[in-house]
Amino acid sequence: MSELPAWKSDLISLCLSSNVLSFGTFKLKSNRTSPYFFNCGLFSNAKLIRAISSAYAQALNTHAEENAGWGFDVLFGPAYKGIPLCATTVEKLGSLDEKRWGEVGYAFNRKEVKDHGEGGLMVGESLKGKRVVIIDDVMTAGTAIRESIGIIKAQGGTLVGIVVAVNRQEKMPSQSEKEGKGDDGSVRGSAIGEVRRETGVPVMSVLTLSDLIEGIKAMGKKEEVEKMEEYYRQYGTTD
Repeated sequence: MSELPAWKSDLISLCLSSNVLSFGTFKLKSNRTSPYFFNCGLFSNAKLIRAISSAYAQALNTHAEENAGWGFDVLFGPAYKGIPLCATTVEKLGSLDEKRWGEVGYAFNRKEVKDHGEGGLMVGESLKGKRVVIIDDVMTAGTAIRESIGIIKAQGGTLVGIVVAVNRQEKMPSQSEKEGKGDDGSVRGSAIGEVRRETGVPVMSVLTLSDLIEGIKAMGKKEEVEKMEEYYRQYGTTD
């Protein structure tokens, strides 16, 4: 593995000290037992939301620098977790590069359509005729992302990218696992890989499981690293 950039190492260290990243035995929705858990819901104070929104901004800016001609007009955060993420990340993008990102807007949807005042489903920038990136915390099965894609299309926007906090780099659970019968051994890709293939747009992440392993290894946490590596050997995928 290559050496992590300082901003990723610093973020991993902060997540560990704030219990956003924790180790133990965690039962996932897939019925898998994970040795680690990344709780994005804990990015709930000034220091932590500043850190994660700055990291999202770094990931988006890096992708733009490495892919000439790529950019976007609106950052869309699906309700509810995406709402603070889109607003704070837009501000961090403007601070990072005012010339490139200063005019980027943000928007989010309501869970229920408002029938009074300004009304409607959407809050923030109009998506009509705009290039849109979805920002969210994690992608498990891709269901929420697909709902967001439907909203963007209905509002006249064009999806050009997706960014999430963590890519667990693991294959989607089989029906057998969902039923508590264990992995059936079939070859499957990740939710991120499936959405990338369906949409044809880049799906970026602030951190991957590989990043977490590298960052924790640098801290000398041998036991935790071994358990994460074993989990990856069992469930990991490259997409």
